[in-house]
Amino acid sequence: MPKSLKIAGGVVVLLVIVLVAALLFVRANVSKATIEAAASEAMGMEVKVGGRVTTGIFPTLHVTLQDVQIRNRGADVATAGDAQVWIDFLPLLRKELRIGKIALSHGWISIERNRDGKFNFEKPEAAGVALPALDLTSVSISDATLRYANKQSGETFEARRCRLDMHRLLLLPGAIPDLMKRLSITADLACGEFQKNDLMISNLKVSADGKNGVFHLVPVTMQLFGAQGSGSIEVDFSKAVSLYNVHYSLPQFHIEEFFKTQSPRKVAAGPMDFEASLTMQGNTIHEMRQSMTGQISLRGNDLTLQGTDLDREFSQYAASQKFNLVDGGAFFFAGPLGLVVTKGYDFAGIFKGSGGSSDIRTLVSDWSIEHGVAQAQDVAFATNRNRMALQGGLDFVNNRFVDVTTALIDGKGCAKVRQKIHGTFEKPVVDQPSFLESLAGPALKLLKKGRDVFPGGECEVFYAGSVAPPK
Repeated sequence: MPKSLKIAGGVVVLLVIVLVAALLFVRANVSKATIEAAASEAMGMEVKVGGRVTTGIFPTLHVTLQDVQIRNRGADVATAGDAQVWIDFLPLLRKELRIGKIALSHGWISIERNRDGKFNFEKPEAAGVALPALDLTSVSISDATLRYANKQSGETFEARRCRLDMHRLLLLPGAIPDLMKRLSITADLACGEFQKNDLMISNLKVSADGKNGVFHLVPVTMQLFGAQGSGSIEVDFSKAVSLYNVHYSLPQFHIEEFFKTQSPRKVAAGPMDFEASLTMQGNTIHEMRQSMTGQISLRGNDLTLQGTDLDREFSQYAASQKFNLVDGGAFFFAGPLGLVVTKGYDFAGIFKGSGGSSDIRTLVSDWSIEHGVAQAQDVAFATNRNRMALQGGLDFVNNRFVDVTTALIDGKGCAKVRQKIHGTFEKPVVDQPSFLESLAGPALKLLKKGRDVFPGGECEVFYAGSVAPPK
């Protein structure tokens, strides 16, 4: 026992001596200036350490930096209140400085894309520059804010209170444009808030696993419109053209929370189910839109529309003079497609009728998308006494309505009154009755025209979907 204790004691003393020697080596060779120079060269940007640089040996050998700032071409890119760098011990015995772990906290990252399509972290000669290999066992970022701004499209968003834990980060050497093809990573991301314009997402969580440019983000969860949504994203950067598979569902979300992003008025209320499954490929947004294929669905029961009693408007159509079929048809776009196709629509003006409310027993809005064009498959809703349906397509490539028609239908699915929408999403053109104006003439004339077109009570069925007629 005494001999064993002596051996153990000798090992401990030796380790302490080695650690102290390593600490002295780091202090002698790792200064603020050398860190700034090495980091600036590695990142291709200007790195400054505004605060103190300290070293320690417990629990392992590490360097702590305070107030780290990263700039590129005179613009701020990122900051960190504290940065800790863990240094591998054994390479130090060979006088090699190798970083094994990095932890950043209390900072922000700002990514901007200018009107020329260049990012603020790129350098003019970046396309031909080769990045060195990178192999880190752990990278963590806590209490961070991410800001993004695209000056080409005007798109901006901000993610706050974010934490990123990368358990393994491996980057093979090569050119910057092929970076994603050479990246392997396992990571977990969580953000308390994600905001884009008036859209607010909370408790965003993503688990990612990728190797050689093929990434699986499973699961992707978030709180949106008062409900818990979940999905998955698969991205393949390994080929010449990137491939994306997206699956997402948001069951029992509150439609009133969605409409808050469109209008301060309370337009509708009730729970709805949203689901999407999409496949896209391309290296630009336009290419991705052109290739978009899949399904989008919005369904709900026992909903309430505020501002107009639809059943009363339909029964007194001749006297209404202010009701517009498209006002009712616009509600079909509210869930899966509303943020895109309603750019030219005044949501604050929806249902400014004679007052009251409407009970929607059932609403179905199912769309099939192929090559960037969404085609209505089963799109209709039913009130207590009426049904309204929609046909046509939405061209996301050219941002246009494609033969979209809303119609008030009878029990056989025949159209009693129709109204067509065409033109662009920004400036839609609606045949009479007008899109945003009162009816040009009594609606009973339209009903009479419908009977003249289909004598004998026979008609071409406009709608034969799953929404049953009122009893």
